[in-house]
Formats: sequence, C-alpha cells, structure tokens
Amino acid sequence: MKSVAGILGSAFQDSMPQALNLERIEIQTAWGMQVLYHAKNFQRPAYLLFRHGLPHRLLPNQINFRSQAQALKQVDCGALLVTSSVGVMASDLPLFKPMLVTDLMMLDNRLPDGSTCTMFTEPSSKQGHLVVTEGLFSGELNRQIHRLAGDLIHVARQQIIFAYVPGPRTKTPVENKIWHELGAQVNSMTLAPEVILANELKIPCTGLVVGHKYSAPEIKNIADPKSMSDSLESSKYAMETLVLRFLEDGEPVSFGNRIYRFNHE
Repeated sequence: MKSVAGILGSAFQDSMPQALNLERIEIQTAWGMQVLYHAKNFQRPAYLLFRHGLPHRLLPNQINFRSQAQALKQVDCGALLVTSSVGVMASDLPLFKPMLVTDLMMLDNRLPDGSTCTMFTEPSSKQGHLVVTEGLFSGELNRQIHRLAGDLIHVARQQIIFAYVPGPRTKTPVENKIWHELGAQVNSMTLAPEVILANELKIPCTGLVVGHKYSAPEIKNIADPKSMSDSLESSKYAMETLVLRFLEDGEPVSFGNRIYRFNHE
C-alpha cells in the first residue's frame, strides 16, 4: 500500500510529535542516512519528515535534500505535502492563513551547495528529463487539500507563485521587489528543491505555505505584539490541522508529469 507523507518545518516540532504516535525510523540512502517518523495512528502508512531535524539543528543550506527525497521514495510515498513558512510580497494575500502553491520559480536550478537540483547526478538507466506537463504541484492533491481544509485555507483568486531563494540569509528589500516584479507572490529558503526532487522520483506533490510577514517594504506588517502572537497561534493551529487531516484522509494519486528517458521507459 502506498504511503502519504508530509515535510514539516521547525514551526511544527513542539506540538506535532505529541499529537501523533510517531516511530523514529532511520533509512539508509545513496545520499546518506535519513530520519523519517512513522505516524502509527492511521490505517494508511503515513510519514513525517522534519526538514531541519528534530530538534531543529539544520540551516536551509545544510539540508540533505537528495537523501530526504530518496527516503520518501523508499517508503513508497504516493502523495507528498510540503509545507513552508514564507514571506509574502503581494498585498492581496493574507498573513497567517494557509495557502496552496500552484507554481514555483527557481531561476537557477541548483541546490544550496551549488550542484544541480536533480537526483540524476551520474549516468544510469534511471536518469531522464523531468517533463512538466501537469505542473510540479498535483492538481488532484490540491483538490484534496481544498476538500479537507474547509475554511482553514485561503481561496486565492489567482495563482500563488512561490519563489525559491536559498538561504541562510534573508532577502534584501530590492531582492524581494525583483522577485515580485518577476511574478512571485511568496518566497522562502526551502520547498522548491524538495518538490523538484520528489517529482524526479515520480512522487506527486502539493505545497502548503503560510505567510509570517510581508516582505515588500511598501506593505505594512502587524505592529501589535499581541495581535502577532494571536495570529501565529491561529495559523499554527490551521496548518497542524491540515497536516493531520492529510495524513488521515489523504489519498495517493497518479503522477501527472513524466520522466523522458532515452531508449528507456
């Protein structure tokens, strides 16, 4: 039976492990050992991956993205929910409200170490071109999230375009302005490598993000500490609820893109 899985950031590490019966699993991959957590409360196999480690110890540039992707493949993941906290560059998008990503922008297809963002680093019969026909985010998985979310999710009138800007530093105001002028509404230091590598392994993906600040200097952020604290708690509850619903009721789907291989499948 195919599994479902979620990739979580540091915002989840305090409460999510307590909400689930998690079993720590070490998986050896060609890229090194990777830790997954088997959520044992559900009928379908379900896994969580804490991208920064548990507890948090990895900066975005220290994450072994290939090892993470291969570990998810080895547990036969058929539906992957990738989450991220993001900066928001569009005034018509809310803070502290989960949003579904519909497309991403990664102008230089590289991992933080400078290597090409691909699982196909050496010639082999399994290598190929990832041909993006459906999109990097599965339409069927996005529909599942909408169905599971109810009013917890922001219903956007337009596409939510994610821009990947590798860390570990944050972006300057002019950099954020350039990204927005290129068409991006949100950005962060993760998510994109995870989605691209998963697609190369034929793992369907959906992306769920929540804005914690406006990253455009002309858009005013919340100044009141209590309002900020209340909003953070509200968004944390919504994201955790959606992750739990996805692990419990999410269903694997067919891979909508394809890998073009020369003289192979």
